Formats: sequence, C-alpha cells, structure tokens
Amino acid sequence: MTTPAAGAAAGNSNPYGLMAALHQGGLIAQTIFTILVIMSVASWYIMFTKLFEQQKILNQAKRTRTTFWTAASARDGANKLEKNSAYRQIVDDGLLAQEQHTKLIDPVDQHEWLLGSLSRSQQAINSKLGTGLSVLATVGSTAPFVGLLGTVIGIYRALIKIGAAGQASIDAVAGPVGEALIMTAVGLVVAVPAVMGYNWLVRRNKVVAEQLGTFSTDLHGYMVSNGAVRPTLVAVKTAPAPAVKVAATTPKA
Repeated sequence: MTTPAAGAAAGNSNPYGLMAALHQGGLIAQTIFTILVIMSVASWYIMFTKLFEQQKILNQAKRTRTTFWTAASARDGANKLEKNSAYRQIVDDGLLAQEQHTKLIDPVDQHEWLLGSLSRSQQAINSKLGTGLSVLATVGSTAPFVGLLGTVIGIYRALIKIGAAGQASIDAVAGPVGEALIMTAVGLVVAVPAVMGYNWLVRRNKVVAEQLGTFSTDLHGYMVSNGAVRPTLVAVKTAPAPAVKVAATTPKA
C-alpha cells in the first residue's frame, strides 16, 4: 500500500520529461546529451571571455587617445600606457623596430621597416582576438546535427516498439518520439546562441581591428617624422558664456 505522499509524487512526475527521456534512451541518448552540454558550456565560456578581452581593448583605445598623444615623445607616451595593453605592445614593437633599423647591415628604408613591424604587431593582436571563434562556428554548425542524431535514434526506437507491439499505440511510441523531439530542441538551443555570439564577436573584432589600424598608421607617421606629425585631438567645445546686458541709464536733467 502506497502512502498519499508517494502517490502524489508519482502522479506529479512527468514520464515524458527530459530525465525520463534520458533514462529511456539509455547510454546513447545520455552520451549525446552530455556532448551537447559540453558544447554549450564551451561556447558560453568563449563568448564571455572574448567579450571581456574586446571590451578591455576598446577601453584602452579611449585612454590611449587622451594619454599617449599628449606626451612629449613616443617613449614617454608608452610609459603612460598599461604594460599589458594592446596599444602598449604596438608602441613597444615600433620603438624596438626603430632601434633595430640602425643595426641593419644592409640598410632598409625606415618607412618600410617600421610599417612592416607595426603591421606584424597588429596582426598578432588580431590573431589572438580571433582565437576560439572557430569553436563557436563549429558548435553552431554541428550542434543541430548532433541533436538530429538523437532524433534519429529516438525514431528508430519508436519503430522498434511499434514492430514489437504489432500496432502503433500512443503508449508505445510516446516515449521514444518525445526523446527525439527533446534532442532536436537541445541541439537548437546549443546552436543558436553559438551562431549569434560568433557573428557578434566577429563584428566587434572588426571594430577593434579598425581602431588598432588607425593607431598604427598614426604612430607610423609620428615616428618617421620625429614627432612632427601626430593626429589632431578633437577638443571638447564648451558653449560660450551668454553676454551680460547692461541696462542703459538716461542722465537726469
């Protein structure tokens, strides 16, 4: 005899939920679900870490405009930047290339030597920002097919039950078909955020690359001109103070 509490728990349990589907699907369904969970965790981790890296460089760009170009020299400007910042890396590489140019046995034009060094530094930063995005692309393109594999297996199990029972009753096929639909839904839940995150991060990487390219171009002109050429800083314009009107007084007779 069952107690009322046990009977209520049995009545409230969902025989067609996720846990029931995983239990009925056995080792194959549980393995597919575990793979999808790992793919989802990896994609979300990459999205958050890359978003943090991008935002950090975007904040560095704002501080660089107000600190570096107001310095007396490139070396003084580099000392005002954060040690591990992307812009500090570009400046340090440019200064190192400027020092190495005087040591070349076969002299190369300083313009080309600095341009190549700054380009390599910028490409290294862009390559680091792009690390991990291929995982998002892979998850977004393969997660639906992994879920589809679970769907195929669930349909196959439903057909086996139909053949064993000799008739297509709802009780025989509801469990496997529900398992198949759940696997399809899980695959889409994993894939859609990965695709959206990939496109969003790629777009932000382009913005970061444009800012780094602009800074590298300005730094190149600044270094080959010995500081004579530098970008024009846009000063914040303040509204002029309103003129004070003085009332005219008429002389008394």
